[in-house]
Order: sequence, then structure tokens, then C-alpha cells
Amino acid sequence: MPKRRWLKRDVVIEQAAALANEAGSVTAVSLATLAQALQIRPPSLYNHVASLEDLHRGLALLGLRQLIVELRQASLGLVGREAILATASAYRRFVHAQPGIYPLTVRAPEPEETEATALSQELVQMLLLMMASLGLQGDDAIHAIRGLRAILHGFTSLETAAAYKIPLDQDESFYRLLNAYLDGLTQ
Repeated sequence: MPKRRWLKRDVVIEQAAALANEAGSVTAVSLATLAQALQIRPPSLYNHVASLEDLHRGLALLGLRQLIVELRQASLGLVGREAILATASAYRRFVHAQPGIYPLTVRAPEPEETEATALSQELVQMLLLMMASLGLQGDDAIHAIRGLRAILHGFTSLETAAAYKIPLDQDESFYRLLNAYLDGLTQ
């Protein structure tokens, strides 16, 4: 196989993300399948990732960065309910566009995972500002964010698992759920 001097960690991570998203699951990506896709020998991957776990950490960081960018773009210039609805829609689009790496973005990072911790805190701060625009502060805002996260993760997980078989518009179900939740928060 020819030498791949162009190969860098970010290229390896991006290729792994493409494979995971194409397959719909990160479990479809092994170091062997990734090496094959990159046209290198598996041992050469260890110049860029220490292990499969390290690859997954890299994928989680990539996913968190992409998610934050998409949520920021969706909510730019919006406040209150409109910001939260736009953010929820962007989150849902992200889950559908990134089915392989999305699950890696869900878990809370360990304290030693400083970059993932910083990205998670950035995401929470963005949501805290949105909750503040609804009049929610402190613990009330954190509880509201947890509820929103549970709604988004639960709905999109069921949706990607094709669990909604009744022929009703899933978009309408999604927005009814969000609006009912937001109505409850603002009463």
C-alpha cells in the first residue's frame, strides 16, 4: 500500500464518522474497516489513534463540535420559545444526519476529558441562555434543560428506530410534544 503522508488524526476521525453514519452505527466501524477505507494497514492507524476507545472519543468530540455549530446557527437571533423550537429542530436534523456518531455525543464526559467537558459546558450555557429568556434561572433552568434533552433524545431515538408505525405526521407529533412541554414551563 502506498504511504499516506497526508493522513492526520482529523482525517482519520472524519473517515470514521462517515463510515459510522453510512452504516447508522459506530459499532460498524472497526480499526480494520477504517484502515481499509483509508487504504492503509491497520497498524498505521496507531500513529493517529491509540485504540478504538480513543477513536470513539475523537468521534464524540467531532459530533459535539458539529452539534454546537448547528444549534448556534439555528437559534441565531432568536429568543424564548422560537429559539428553543429552532434548536430542537436542529438537534433532530443532526440526529438524522449523524446516526452513527450521535450516540457518542450523549454521555456525560469524565472529568479528565477536558475538551469534551468544555464542549458540554458550552452546550449547557447556550441552553441556559434560552431558558433565561423564558424566565427560568438556576435549578429550574437545569431541570428544564434535562426535560428538553430527554424529550429530544427520546423522540429522535424512537424515530430513528422506526418505532412510529401509525401513519401520522411525525413532525406534527414532535412540535406538539415540544409546545406542550414549553407551555408547561411557562405557566
